[in-house]
Amino acid sequence: MNSEFQIKGIRQVSIRVHDIEAATRFYQDTLGLKLLFQIPNMTFFECNGIQIVLGIAEDPQFDHPSSVFYFIVDNINSAYETLVNRNVYFLDKPHKVAEMGQTATWMTFFHDPDQNVHALVSEVSVSQ
Repeated sequence: MNSEFQIKGIRQVSIRVHDIEAATRFYQDTLGLKLLFQIPNMTFFECNGIQIVLGIAEDPQFDHPSSVFYFIVDNINSAYETLVNRNVYFLDKPHKVAEMGQTATWMTFFHDPDQNVHALVSEVSVSQ
């Protein structure tokens, strides 16, 4: 292994979309991400130090489903209810996926306007 090479973090993540205006409204108005700027066929958001780029594929070979984003929330049930009230389609209800020591991880998965799947995730202290 080359000791000179080390990944130090994530700067930016791209999400493929087909309707840039609908996707921009969803990520800004529904999810509440901070809009940085827009250029033709691309919108840039900030999410706790990571840029999220919505973009229309310039070539069919790049038009594929996005990776799953796991958005951290403090209260998953409250976040779920808020987004349900904003007409977000969820694939499931908040549920516990793991418990390690005194922490339980809860998740719920949803679609954006392009049917990309993302999740809300929350870590909750386990009661004694």
